[in-house]
Amino acid sequence: MNLKSLAKDTAIYGLSSIVGRFLNYLLVILHTRVIPMESGGYGIVSNLYAWTALLLAFLTFGMETTFFRFSNKEEENPDKVYSTALKMVGVVGLVFLLVVFCFLRPISLFLGYELHPEYIGCFAIITALDAFQAILYTRLRQQRRPLKFLSLKMTFIFASVLLNLFVFLVLPKFFGRYPGLEEAFIRYDYGVGFIFLINLICTTLVTFAFIPEMKGLGVRFDGALCKRMLKYTWPLLLMSVVGMMNQVADKILLPQLMPGKDGMIQLGVYGACVKIAMIMSMLVQAFRYAYEPIVFGESKGKTNDRTLADGMKWFIIFSILAFLAVIFYLPLLKHIIGSGYWEGLDVVPVVMLAELFMGIYFNLSFWYKLTDQTWWGAIINAVAVAVMIAVNVIFVPKIGYWACAWGGFAGYGVAMLMSWFIGQKKYPIAYDVKRIGAFAGLGLSLWVISMFVLKNVGDIWKMVIETLFLALYCYFIWREIKTDKV
Repeated sequence: MNLKSLAKDTAIYGLSSIVGRFLNYLLVILHTRVIPMESGGYGIVSNLYAWTALLLAFLTFGMETTFFRFSNKEEENPDKVYSTALKMVGVVGLVFLLVVFCFLRPISLFLGYELHPEYIGCFAIITALDAFQAILYTRLRQQRRPLKFLSLKMTFIFASVLLNLFVFLVLPKFFGRYPGLEEAFIRYDYGVGFIFLINLICTTLVTFAFIPEMKGLGVRFDGALCKRMLKYTWPLLLMSVVGMMNQVADKILLPQLMPGKDGMIQLGVYGACVKIAMIMSMLVQAFRYAYEPIVFGESKGKTNDRTLADGMKWFIIFSILAFLAVIFYLPLLKHIIGSGYWEGLDVVPVVMLAELFMGIYFNLSFWYKLTDQTWWGAIINAVAVAVMIAVNVIFVPKIGYWACAWGGFAGYGVAMLMSWFIGQKKYPIAYDVKRIGAFAGLGLSLWVISMFVLKNVGDIWKMVIETLFLALYCYFIWREIKTDKV
């Protein structure tokens, strides 16, 4: 495995995630200060974006991974594979929009947004466009064009940030002169509706920027290829949906299990604090974008098992580094969100560990993707999501958003363990358990010392000591890199 190439592509893909998350963190600072916690407005944001993520899994129905798999088969034409995938996702998206707008008011009533059906309509269009763009972005990854990928991601990010700054910092200055403007701001949940409108505008802008990549629509549709791709992808659809349920079901269920404004307030607190923990999710995503093309590219011949083993080791090593950095600098990072939301900060370590488990599970999942046994992924994810939902249903009424954090931890933990034990029987890989265990033990030791030995030390001196801990951990990473000669 060319780890230098993997690191380079991960850095480029990660740049869009890092810059995007950083600027989105600035928006979290803005939104959690402008949207009062007691209004539950930020809970609406968390809830509807959760629904969007879940519906996106339905509308893409595993076609990203399917596209990678078929475009790297020697007997398939990559251009036909791309065209077929793009047309299938496009048609499904159009049907979805037709259904939503035909039943807009009943859907809005069911979801609790009968006063704002426009929120649902807006998100329906956003989700359909995002699904279509997912195949376009996958094409760029398959062609190893990370710079074009980066430029389009940056276009969306900067446009979104600038429009949010205008709406929440500039427009309020005109409230006194135009009372109707302030009334609209309050009517749409203290600007929450404007957040959704901005997303729609920016998503549409990027779709137009993808026009050169849409030439794939001109390739003749291949019905036989479509059937082969659907046969491969339907288990991935189940896997994607239940996998996404693991990520967002807590944000969907919490308002249902705690009805009324109190549920939205709890969700707002939880959703804001989870933003800090998403640094781990960002690392997983960047790694995935760079790693999948390498693994599936090798699969034309015989996949090098060391690729999978090395990928796992380095993912865990750097994920632990990210985990320690967030936990050690939480006294600074907490200022990302408004002080009214700080009561939920204790869930951050639990959510980050859940994301680590999810990343490990992603690395373990290649055994069933490369052997075309994707139905195993559906089974594993179904069990995991059942565990997560059970934890939420049983404990949310008792402990609120803490149940959401522990539900994700339990769900991803189960998925990770199941994939490990089943995968080692079906497609055994010689993972470097010894070295992985050594770094995990070191990270755990430093975290325990920070929590218990340094708990009475002042924040400044505590962070100084913890910075030395991070330097020690980085020193061992440097030694490992030298030993591996990557």
